[in-house]
Amino acid sequence: MNIRIGIDVGGTFTDFLVIYPDGKRRIHKTSSVPSNPPLAVQIGLTEIAAAEHKSLEDFMAEVGLIVHGTTVTTNALLTRNGPITGLLTTEGFRDVLPMRDGTREEAYDNRLEQPVPLVPRYLRQPVGGRVDYKGDVLTALQEVDVYAAAEIFKANAVESVAISFMHSHAETSHEDRAAEIIAEVMPGAYITKSSELLAQARYYPRMSTAVLNSFAGPIISSYLSTLTELLEEAHFEGVLLLMQSNGGVATPSELAKRAALSLLSGPASGPTAGLLVTAAHGWDSCLTVDMGGTSFDAAVVKDNKPLIMTDGIIDRWRIALPMVDINTIGAGGGSIASVDEGGLLRVGPQSAGATPGPACYRRGGVNATVTDADVVLGYIDPDTFLHGQIGLDREASIQAIKNDVADPLGISVEEAAFGIYQMVNVNMATGVRDITVRRGLDPRDFPIVVAGGAGPVHAAAIARELEIPILLTPRDSSIFCAAGMLVCDFKHDYVQSSNQRLESLSDEYLVETWTGMMAEGRRTLHAEGVPDDAISYVPSVDLRYKGQWYEINVEVDPANLVSPNLAEFYASFHQLHDTLFGYSTVDMPIDLLNIRLTVVGSTPNDRVDLAATTPGSGLPEQRRRHIYSPLQRRMVEVEVYQGAAMVPLDEIEGPAIIELGTTTIVVLDEYNTIVDKNGSFVMYLRDQMLTLKARLDLS
Repeated sequence: MNIRIGIDVGGTFTDFLVIYPDGKRRIHKTSSVPSNPPLAVQIGLTEIAAAEHKSLEDFMAEVGLIVHGTTVTTNALLTRNGPITGLLTTEGFRDVLPMRDGTREEAYDNRLEQPVPLVPRYLRQPVGGRVDYKGDVLTALQEVDVYAAAEIFKANAVESVAISFMHSHAETSHEDRAAEIIAEVMPGAYITKSSELLAQARYYPRMSTAVLNSFAGPIISSYLSTLTELLEEAHFEGVLLLMQSNGGVATPSELAKRAALSLLSGPASGPTAGLLVTAAHGWDSCLTVDMGGTSFDAAVVKDNKPLIMTDGIIDRWRIALPMVDINTIGAGGGSIASVDEGGLLRVGPQSAGATPGPACYRRGGVNATVTDADVVLGYIDPDTFLHGQIGLDREASIQAIKNDVADPLGISVEEAAFGIYQMVNVNMATGVRDITVRRGLDPRDFPIVVAGGAGPVHAAAIARELEIPILLTPRDSSIFCAAGMLVCDFKHDYVQSSNQRLESLSDEYLVETWTGMMAEGRRTLHAEGVPDDAISYVPSVDLRYKGQWYEINVEVDPANLVSPNLAEFYASFHQLHDTLFGYSTVDMPIDLLNIRLTVVGSTPNDRVDLAATTPGSGLPEQRRRHIYSPLQRRMVEVEVYQGAAMVPLDEIEGPAIIELGTTTIVVLDEYNTIVDKNGSFVMYLRDQMLTLKARLDLS
């Protein structure tokens, strides 16, 4: 039982990376089944077993570890195809969910409509009882209101309930008792207590997060139940771990409790994997971009850590759990291109998905997509797509683009295809700017690690738009998130609100708070099989200047867990504030909002080496074909290289194509590509050759 498998269930394809005991790898992709996502996992595993000339049962008996990420809860949220959810809230605060925090998303957009709450008003039930901000009970919980609400929930077939009372982070007894009553009246209902999920101040973020957790809870629980049954039927007796959106892994039982962490769990492993690729060149920072069939994900890794946010937005709703800061936009290979009523070209966010897919898939799709444009421009070879598993129809792509874009705009099909290509590239470059500039970072300071089946096709154009001179494409690029899952650690986050001036913070109080969090984290990791010597702690605090509306999370040295050094808190906050906003005010008092702790359980170091070299045979170019040159604005004939045959220090000059079976690297005119010592393809601007090569470790 030494085989390890990373599985990433996406909107278009489900990706697999199989690692064998001898280091051999197998990359596999199968079409996702949106109506039954676990079925795609079973189909893919069956196909892998067949390729090994084994039955599914015999193959799975050799598998010791599966790490799995899925977008099933994210997709359910985006489509509002989820359980009927109820909410218990403090009397007088029934409409906090639709009112949110009182601010406008777009300050100058008077036509912007508010999103429809996940819980309709008749299922947002007020409950008498009040706790103040210090945790003192002002009015006893009115249990009769909870019982009445439970009956209303039962009558309306509510499957899950979120409980969020005012100031429950300071005193949990009211939420605890309400949960007991709901469990009594509604056995089997999924229940979220906001004080247990997120013990921090600010009512709307805590309520919104609790509602998202209850909405996602039954979905991920049902998904995991089906997946577990399928794996048991296949005789899998190894360990199953799930990817969380905070960049760590957890057992199914732990993720089921904190279901909101399954939202955006699929791409959360990408930044961790990106570090392993750049580490070969001594870099501790990078941008990761992942373009799949449905979406484009961009993230930042800085100082050996993915950047984390605690104020995320999913489908316009706040989620305050720590999550890897990933900017996701609707830009993928399946993104649909169209011309609007004003005669403007639009690409995405609507996607053709796996079914029916792009027109060239010949599965009933008729809309022009990015993949169709890539086929017309010669970037994707219809005969070698996914090792030839899916034969593409170039004529179908031409017809779809002609009907949807070329004819409405009065231009040629080739011009229309290039317009689609340009538009999606600009959209993705904007997504990268959004995640860097708003943190005070210059994207030009980072190399790009390219992932996703469509990522290497578009990455050079994105880099050129952003003026980024270096890109790295690992050989496992097309299933990069599945690979990244096999190197992520266990991770759990804890928070406790503590609204006070930093200058009055007691060392004893701080140590006591962190000690309690450490004990809870150890209990959780012990239950997941992690020993004490594999556990580490990352403390941080949320700080703001007096009178500010938003706080900043500041990570501090673990030595503060036993011997706090407030001078470090001050210095780190001033420096970070200056980076983000361009100024700091050292004389201004600082408020402490929250005390946080991330508890990490290290996974075995030998789980997988993402930087392992794939031996090549040094074969010359495979053949020639015509592709569209953005620089020359015409089709040009270029060399096509077989990427699997290329060995370290092999170098080619653009324009050219490198085919890897599951993806294609498009080397634009201005770039060269060289294979580094770990087998990754490093693309760099040719006019900066001497400077850029000096930055690379090619020895």
